Amino acid sequence: MSKIYIFILSSSFLWANTFDFQTIEIAKKAYEAKDFDRSALLYDSLDTTEPAIMYNKANAEYKAEMYEKAIKSYQQAKGIKEEAERLYNLGNAYFKNKEFDKSIKSYEDSLKLKDDENLKHNLELAKKKKKEEEQKKKQEKKNEEKDKQDDKNKDDKKKDQEKKNQDKKDKNQKKQEQKDKQDSKKDEENKKQDEEQKKADEEKKAEEEAKRSKEGKKPKEEEAEKKMTPQEKKNDEIRKKELKHMMNQLQKKKMPTMMYQTNPEKGERNVENPW
Repeated sequence: MSKIYIFILSSSFLWANTFDFQTIEIAKKAYEAKDFDRSALLYDSLDTTEPAIMYNKANAEYKAEMYEKAIKSYQQAKGIKEEAERLYNLGNAYFKNKEFDKSIKSYEDSLKLKDDENLKHNLELAKKKKKEEEQKKKQEKKNEEKDKQDDKNKDDKKKDQEKKNQDKKDKNQKKQEQKDKQDSKKDEENKKQDEEQKKADEEKKAEEEAKRSKEGKKPKEEEAEKKMTPQEKKNDEIRKKELKHMMNQLQKKKMPTMMYQTNPEKGERNVENPW
């Protein structure tokens, strides 16, 4: 695993009052005991911006993983004798905060002042991480664009399907309307035909009744005729003709119709005195 190296400044302070001196000593001991949070808090309680104190404060903050605070403290520590070390550690803080461009710049500025293998190692590591980060961002952007395109395609497909469904619905509705119209027209035609047939049946019935009335036939006689066999019908026709002929003969002879007076009292017919 790649490591980040950091320089620690242990120079004596040029200025400090008695209380600050005691706080500084406690902060140093806390740092040496790896209690970095307490060390950083003690340095932060000091009312000073003296570069040497700010540098050690920055180191404590870096170790406590307070990288943004460490960056600010390293910047305020500008002016110390160990400028190469300050820039190196500033580069480390930028690296931990994933600000690789600034990290590379600080490492390169430090190399101008001092050649160091650990520094070169951190510089190459920062460049590698920068490249990886750029590729990662590029891939994330590509994935984001792909997701957007997928969403767009999905949305377009959904809209296209909705349009197809609507077109199909409209087509079916139009087809149903045409069918309903045709059915309605057919119903009207059937109704009209039924009415015409009913009227024709009534007219035929009326004609048949008129014919029966004219011929003097009764329904029962017609029904009887329908049940006759062809031979029976033929015999019936001969009988009717003979009857008609006989009636004609009787009318020619003018035979009187004999009617007799009935005796109201006796209820008997008077044979001697006809009407």
